[in-house]
Amino acid sequence: MTGRRITDRIRVREQAARLYLEGCTITSTARQIGYSYGTTRTLLLEAGVRIRNRGGRP
Repeated sequence: MTGRRITDRIRVREQAARLYLEGCTITSTARQIGYSYGTTRTLLLEAGVRIRNRGGRP
């Protein structure tokens, strides 16, 4: 069972990273993957994604 949860987390983490890197906000990414803002931010950090400053892209 633990292996499945890890696999699911990796899949969701990759999906979150893809959405965020395509330009979605953390809030909209969280909404699309069905997780809270905080969990989504943690998943993005785990994926090695650099979080944008508030206000969007430079």
